Amino acid sequence: MLIIPIKDGENIDRALKRYKRKFDKTGTVRQLRARQAFIKPSVTNRAKIQKAAYIQNMRDNLES
Repeated sequence: MLIIPIKDGENIDRALKRYKRKFDKTGTVRQLRARQAFIKPSVTNRAKIQKAAYIQNMRDNLES
């Protein structure tokens, strides 16, 4: 549970903005979406390898 202390005379919009920022940093939405479906470790590793190959390819293209 997120707790956002509001100071006396503080604008509610500012407090709401702090809440949204704190909510994004905790990563609860990403975690919930990841838990909706099980992804096999082999699929996760394959995606990680493909991403690394793509980034390496982009760096190689920038150098030449």
